[in-house]
Amino acid sequence: MPAVSVIIEGVELRHLEFFLAVAETGSFTRAARRLHLVQSGVSATVKALEHELGSALLIRSRQQVSLTPAGEALLPRARAALDAVRAARDAVHRTQGALHGTVTVGTLTSIDLVDLPGLMAALRDRHPGVTVRLRASMTGSAGLAGQLREGLLDVAFLGLPGPPRAGLSTRLLAAEPAVLYVPAAHPLARKGRATLAELADFPFIDSPAGFTNRAMADHAFAAAGREREVTVEVANVGTIGDFVRAGLGVAFLVPFLVRDLDGLAAVHVTDHDLRWQLAIATAATRRPSAATRAFLDLVEEWYPTLPDRAAGSVSPSAAER
Repeated sequence: MPAVSVIIEGVELRHLEFFLAVAETGSFTRAARRLHLVQSGVSATVKALEHELGSALLIRSRQQVSLTPAGEALLPRARAALDAVRAARDAVHRTQGALHGTVTVGTLTSIDLVDLPGLMAALRDRHPGVTVRLRASMTGSAGLAGQLREGLLDVAFLGLPGPPRAGLSTRLLAAEPAVLYVPAAHPLARKGRATLAELADFPFIDSPAGFTNRAMADHAFAAAGREREVTVEVANVGTIGDFVRAGLGVAFLVPFLVRDLDGLAAVHVTDHDLRWQLAIATAATRRPSAATRAFLDLVEEWYPTLPDRAAGSVSPSAAER
């Protein structure tokens, strides 16, 4: 299919942009949030597009918005048209000797496996016309993945508790073993090892649902056919060790998150290998802009292969930069 064959008379690019936002998010409300507009404006613009094309594009219901056959036919062509316009804009900027644009990056709190300040400084030196905006989510990696699909983020650093998430293109950057931490006076501290069945008898401290740390442990216990009780939920995963130290429960953590081992003991889980993974992700249905591509290229340059190490921060040396 050619990128763009003809612009239909009466159809503006914003019509296609609004239609695409609704189609990809499945909601006028989420589309309005993505476009930073009011919902009524988005709805009116999509209705105008349907009027111009003489066909209904969306099936509207209280629960969700889905595509009609006409909408399904338009969707890839709308993406192609908008991609072509963005590529044309990028091509003009390249002839001017400078790259411009904004990259909105989703990131995880307390996670420093990637040197984000260094990456941003290197991108600014290479492309001073590119602006990077950092965004975090109070619902962890699941929230970031949703924002990627909705077009609120261009790229995100995600934890992966299992297979890659649907609708996303991902590349693994780091993999870390998860360790069970208990208070130093805990019965398991003297034993030094335990099975998941034994651990199910103890109260857990963990992140809320949606965070990779939580999903990783939940998947492990489900695979073992056991249930555990999470008695304390902490959104800032970097502080979970403090709650363990206070004797409020036990927790699975990646070692780089535990800055101070005083009052804590590590316990080896003998019947399951829990591994926390960090990936960089983009939406599979959208072509990255030139500015986003420049950011991704820099990440690829700094972190070309999966690091083989037990813990610590992935940070390139000055020579590698």
